[in-house]
Order: sequence, then C-alpha cells, then structure tokens
Amino acid sequence: MHVLPVIGVLLAGLPAAVRTQAIVSSPGDHAIIPGWRLQSSLRTSSDIPSISKPGANVSSWYRIGSRATVMAGLIENGVFNETDLFYSDNLDKVDQTMFKSAWLYREEFTINSKQTKSQHFFLDTHGITSKANIFLNGQRIAAPDYQDGSYTGHRYDLTPHVNSGSNCLLIQAHPTNYLRDLAVGWADWNPFPPDNGTGVWRDVEISQTGSVTVSAPRVITDFSGNADRVSVTIDVDIANYDGKKVDGTLDGIIQSDDGSQKLPLRHDFQLKAHEKRTVSFGTTINNARIWWPALWGKQPLYTVQVNASVGHGVSDIGKRTRFGIRQIRSMLNSFNDTSFSINRQPFLVLGAGYSPDIFLRFDVNRVRKIFQYILDMGMNTVRLEGKMEHPEFHDLADEMGLMVMAGWECCDKWEGWTYNDDVAADKWNDHDYTIANYSMLHEAGMLQPHPSLLAFLVGSDYWPDGRATKIYVDAFKAMNWQNPIIASASKRGYAKPLDPSGMKMEGPYDWVPPNYWYGDQYGAAFGFGSEQGAGVGTPERESLGMFMTKDGMESLWTKPKQGQYHMSQNYSHFHNRSIYNDALFNRYGEPSSLDDYLRKAQILDYESTRAEFEAFSIRRDAPRPATGVIYWMLNSAWPNLHWQLFDYYLRPIGAYFGAKIANRPEHLAYGYGDKAVYVINHSLLGQKRVVSVDLIDGGGKTLGHWNAVIQTIPNSSNKVMNVPGIDRIRDVAFLRLVLQDPRTGDILSRNVYWLSPTQDVLDWDRSTWITTPVSSYSDYSALSKLSPSSVKATVKTPGTGKKSSKQAQILLTNKSNFPAFFVKLTLRDPRTGKEISPVFWSDNYVTLFGSESMTVAVEYDVSNNLVPLTVIKGAGHEFIPLPQGENATTADFHSIRTRTTDSPSYFTSGFYKIEAGPQRPAHYTFEETKYVLNGQIDILVCCLIP
Repeated sequence: MHVLPVIGVLLAGLPAAVRTQAIVSSPGDHAIIPGWRLQSSLRTSSDIPSISKPGANVSSWYRIGSRATVMAGLIENGVFNETDLFYSDNLDKVDQTMFKSAWLYREEFTINSKQTKSQHFFLDTHGITSKANIFLNGQRIAAPDYQDGSYTGHRYDLTPHVNSGSNCLLIQAHPTNYLRDLAVGWADWNPFPPDNGTGVWRDVEISQTGSVTVSAPRVITDFSGNADRVSVTIDVDIANYDGKKVDGTLDGIIQSDDGSQKLPLRHDFQLKAHEKRTVSFGTTINNARIWWPALWGKQPLYTVQVNASVGHGVSDIGKRTRFGIRQIRSMLNSFNDTSFSINRQPFLVLGAGYSPDIFLRFDVNRVRKIFQYILDMGMNTVRLEGKMEHPEFHDLADEMGLMVMAGWECCDKWEGWTYNDDVAADKWNDHDYTIANYSMLHEAGMLQPHPSLLAFLVGSDYWPDGRATKIYVDAFKAMNWQNPIIASASKRGYAKPLDPSGMKMEGPYDWVPPNYWYGDQYGAAFGFGSEQGAGVGTPERESLGMFMTKDGMESLWTKPKQGQYHMSQNYSHFHNRSIYNDALFNRYGEPSSLDDYLRKAQILDYESTRAEFEAFSIRRDAPRPATGVIYWMLNSAWPNLHWQLFDYYLRPIGAYFGAKIANRPEHLAYGYGDKAVYVINHSLLGQKRVVSVDLIDGGGKTLGHWNAVIQTIPNSSNKVMNVPGIDRIRDVAFLRLVLQDPRTGDILSRNVYWLSPTQDVLDWDRSTWITTPVSSYSDYSALSKLSPSSVKATVKTPGTGKKSSKQAQILLTNKSNFPAFFVKLTLRDPRTGKEISPVFWSDNYVTLFGSESMTVAVEYDVSNNLVPLTVIKGAGHEFIPLPQGENATTADFHSIRTRTTDSPSYFTSGFYKIEAGPQRPAHYTFEETKYVLNGQIDILVCCLIP
C-alpha cells in the first residue's frame, strides 16, 4: 500500500501565497474557511506556534477542501486510491504509523482590521475529530481539553489576536480513540478507517461583527391542525462584546418560499456591557402553508433572518434559517410501544439506518440520489445512529419530505456508563459530561428548525445515566426543542425526566424466514423496531468484481462459512454468511456456480426485505399494533456484502426491489402468518379499488382465482380474503396480487410470491438477538427445475424526461405458457458496457405468468455518464484530465481539476473551452459547473446522451 511520502521541512523566508481579498470585510460577514494545507506533524517542525504564523512555507503540504478527515484529504491528493483501498483486504494493509501523531490543518487569509473597539472577529467550529489545539498567528486560542469531541461546536473571539492583513489559522487535530473519545465511531459496521476519522470533518467559519452579535434564529410554532392562524415565536441570542452599554434594533423578516407571505419583525434592545440574553419575537401566520412528509403532501418552507443594528450601522447579520410548519408527537400505547403522529395523522415509520462514507466524505449530489432511492422504495424515514451529518443533509430532507431520526451511537465511549460493562470503553468522567453538554447544544441548535426531524434518541443500545440525561434534556430546552426526545433505541432502561423509550432492539440482524415477522416475540412485527433486519443486501457480480478477488467471490458459494473481510469486523458475529448461506442452500438448493449463487441470493434478499416491511404494514392495526421499523441497514459506508438495500456503487439489488414492492402507497400483500391477502393503504385517502388474486403452479396451471371491487380505508391495513387454492400446492406455486384503479385501469400494485406447501419452522426457544434458528426449512428447490421461458423485451416509448435525465419504457412479454421467474433488467452504457447508476426502475426482478405482458419504466441521470477530457492549456492554467478511458460518476466522486501554474493559492474564475476526447464524437453536448476553491476550480462535465 501507499506510504506517506517524505516531503520538505518548513523553510523560513518563503511565504505561502495569501488571498489578497479579505475573507470577511464588513459587519455581518460570515465565511467558511475554503480550504486547508494538510500535513502530518511527523513531517513538520515541532515548533507549532511558528508554523501558525503568516508567511511560513507550506507549498509542499497537501491541499484539501474546506472539510476533510485526514484519510479523505490524503485520498483527495492521490496518496491513497479509493479503488485500491476498497479492493480485497487492502484497507487492512495501510500503515497505521502515520496516524498515531497529530495532523495539521493550516490556512492563511486576509482581514482588514481597523483595530476599533466596535469591530470583532470570531471563529466558529462545528466538528473536529476528536480534539484539537487551535492557533491563530502564533497564539493558541483553544486547547484539546476544550475543543474536544466530534460534535463540539465553539465560538472563539479572535479580535485580540487578529492582524490587519495576513492571518494564519492552524488546527492541530490529535489522533482519535473510539473507546476514549466522544467521536464518530463504527462499532461492527465495517473496518475502522485507518485515521479513525481524525480531522476537520465539518466547516470552520470566520465572522466579522460590530459590538453586538446575533445568533441564528430558533423557531417555535403552535400548529395543531388549524392552518388558519399559526403562532410563531422566533428566539435569537444577542451579546454585547463592548465594555459599555449599547442601544440597538433587531430587524427581521419571515418569508414563505413562494414569496406570497412576508412578515416583518422588529425589536429594540438595550444591553449592558458584556451582557448576553435571548430576545423573542411573536407573530401570527394566517393561512399558513403546512409541511408534510413526501407521501402526504407538499413541503413548503419559510425563511427567517434577524439582523442587529447599533446606531446607524449594521452590527451583525444573522444567518438565514429555513423552517417548516408542522406538528410531531410521540406517545406510548398500552404496551409501552412508541408511536408517532405528524399533523395529527398516525405515522407508521418505514425507514432504514443510514451510513455516511467510511472516510466521512460528504457529497450532496450523492446524498440526493440516496434520498431519491429511499422515497422510490416507499420509505419515509432515515435513522442516523451517532453519525450526525452536515446542514445540507437536513436541508435536502426538508425539501424532499423525508423524516430523520437522529441520535447518539452505541458500542463505544458514547455508552461508557458506569452500569454498562458490555462496552470496553473508558467510563465517563466529569470532563466527558462537559463535552457531552457542548455536543448536545451544538447538534440540537443545528437541527432545531428542520421540519424533517422526527425525533432524537439520546441513547442507542443503552440509555444515558441520570446526569447525562439531565444534561441532554436541558440542552434541548435551551435550544427550544419541540420534537420528541427518546431515551434510547432499546427497552433496557431509561432515566428521568424521560419516559420509557418504547422502542425494541432485540434483533434480528441476520437471516430469518418471511414468517418470522408474524410471530409474537423478539423482532416480529409488533411495536417499534428501532434497528432490525434479515441481514441481506448481496451486490450483483459487476459490483462484487470491483472490490473482491476472483477467489474471494468464489468463496461465497464454495466456502459458505468462511469469514468475509467485506462484512463486519473479524471479531463480530456477522463476519461470515453462515446463517444466511444455510438458509440459501437449504431452501433454494446448493448452488452450482457463482452466478447461480448470486441469482439465488437476490431471490432470498428480495423475499426477506419484502416480508419484513409488509409484515409491519399488515400488522399496523393488529391487537398489538406495529408502529414502526428501521431496517438494518439502508446503505453501506464502503463496498459491503450485507446490511444494505443498494450497493456502495448505488446499484439497486434484490433487497431494494423487495422493499420497493412492499412499501407502495397502495398495496396488496400476502400475510405469511394466516395465508391471507391484505390491502395496505399508506395514503390519507380511501378509494374504490379492483383486487385480482391468482395462484398458479410451476407449469402455469390455475390453482385459485378471485376478483372483487373493494373500498380502501385511509392510513390502514385490512384483510381482504384467504388465498384460494393454497392447499393445492404440491411443490411450488406463484401468487399474483394486482391492485388497480377502476376508473383508469392503472395498476397501482403488482406483487408476485413464490410459495411452498410447507413453511419454515422457527425454533423460538433458541432465539438470540442475532437470529431465531430454523429447525425445518421451506423447500423451493423446484424453482431450479422450472421450464426455460422465453421473454421478449421491447423499448416501448422512450420518454422525454427532464434535461438531466433519460426515461424509457420496456414492454416485457412472456411468450411461454408457464411462469418466467425473477427476470432482471439491467441498463448499461453502450460505450463502456458498464451498468448505469443511479437508476430508477418502476419494478425489477419481476415474475411474469404465462403469456403475460407488463411494462417497466426506467429513468436514469445522464449527468453520470461523463467522458475523459483532453488536456487544455492556456492563460497560465492547465487542465488536469481524468485518466484516459475512465468515466466519472457521482458514485465515485471523480472531478476534473484545474490549477493555476503561477499561483497555487488564488484563482479567478474564467470561461474555458471544453472538448471531447479524441475517441468521442463531436455531437455530444457538454455542460460545465464551476466554483472557486482557493487555488483550484472543480469542474463537473456532464455528457448529455443524444
């Protein structure tokens, strides 16, 4: 593997280039540090204060963006290659030595300070892992015992230390230990990143103000169902940094995103010397625009901004805050199970656990695609377990109507309670409680106005002790929190003043059969399952080949109990696929090849995810109702073999479509518990629908048929009928359930099951949190003996789509008289032969009855089909192209970079001619997106397929 190259040491007298334009220039200016020079302390002078002075030569240091862990920064500079790191067990071979010492983040910038008492400058941190010294112009302004914790946000007054002219900020980030630090850990999700996430992973900001500062607004609304008049309270914190009394005015405005509503805010204030206090504005919005989750309505948003003026001048301009008007409530039912409501409508949580990138890299376009996938699968919620994200993440959730459950994580320092001996972490001391307080205040303040925030879980596997619980609750109160606060993700315990969590975390995390979910124990479909699933999510062969050796792929079926590096940690219960493979081999027959194994894996994964989500929907109105489920997991932090609904390369897999079919807004489902058909309606409307039920055997012979018109009930599940002819199944049968709109004939849901005459027999007495063993498996071996079918696929009507996307419809026709089972469609780039991702199929892995036709729609983003560029030189600038023959995609974050040859530190944007490579036809159309990033321009080049 790569090792850290030896570079030159610090040389005096060779100054680094500095922006000539001031980073902030007037009161109310806020600026993100746009980029950093990065270097290991092992490769620099030990005189850190000297390095933190302007003019030091750091030209040989790495150049990175505004936020990046050490590993992310090294990947950005080519020291490591993501493709190499993720292949086989290469990540385990990275030399750890370079990460056992501190790393330095350094940036120079200009400030035009007038050195007046009414002029102030501030530094705001939002996320440094895990602790840091902070220097400005050779002086330390923060020590590691204060700037400690991944989520600790602090404001530092830089005014006494600022130079008029060149300034230098240096952050010395110390190595992270998950068992000692309140950091961003990984438990057994995947291997730990070599740097343990050390570094400046969130933005650092510089602000200029006058004598009075004003915080970002916090928003409190009283909406309870009547939109005619909604009271809104805006709270801001103001502070006087002068040594004398000041009089001033706060001016603000609330405005709807469509511009139809504008409400002015005004408040005069008087502050004593160095006084800080909170000011509240009260107003009423008539005919308020109400925010809804995606399925139930639109997501109108409001913005509010409050500015402070002293005398005749602006002292500070508060950050613009977006908010939505909605009501969220949680309650405990008679079984002590938590349920939620949104705008007084019962809200069945259908969600999954989200994972950020293993190196904490953040790409808003990738997150947008992931959110589109979530909504495409019919899910409504994403859970963050201790992997808090950036503001842009929550902005997207607000805009797209996706609910977010945030909370602290398990299995490391975050749960180092004195009563908890299940975690090897250091027990909390007084300092840890202090850091927890700062962390909670910062995260609660950041999340407070977002309408997409469903709840915050202050514990995961274990609940915080009484002291920590009070700290957390008090922090929420200080931030005007209106959302539910949940004690933990499990029912192990809780501390006052919180109530029991009402959430269960009893597994499973590995494979269980479909009828498991209809039991009455452990993770079966009752109550609220905070994290559970059948442990599936097998990538298809093309993706496997990107991170596994040939022998590694073969071992999946030839060595079914072998540990797999691309699963969980080697000490974990989930390091191998033995439970999963026992089920696959016994139920579907021993695989004959890798391709046979992967086909059966997709069948098993589809069946497993569909059963879980359907069971929680079917049983939402049961005597002990199912109130919500978080599937474990949504996505993976790196290329993985399980715990995902789509793979790391954003390719949907069998598990994806099992979830998608299960979560359609209106849906017919088969209940494995009582062998009945249920109509599920997640919408807020009830309408007449046509139900068609057909059961056939493997040869296409009809075993049962039923057809009727029914009336659906809003936001509910209801039994329609018992499946006719189910007692006539001999080896395998296919059940097709179709729900149609009688007015238009549109198919709202089409769902095909494969059924065995016998069900899996669960040994409940031997259950663990991992799984419930199966003592006798269902037999689906007959599926391998089906007669070969003939399916014709025709592109029916290419769609026009949006400018950035392509659409098509594929007509599938089964020309045989017997079923065509589990037909997969793949969209490939004709130029490269590679599968296109992300891609949105209306359905996939479909089963057609004899002589049946169905239409499948597909939409894909053509901006992901980028082509190599030729090198273009001129005007002192050089374009650095992609490697020849390489296609950039959103999934792997490639970008085209330019740099100035005369100055590495500052660059003024211009216009450039972008040409296709020599092998690319001239009729391709290119678009470019450019932004300045302190010494370089990132250009995303989009090839629009004609």
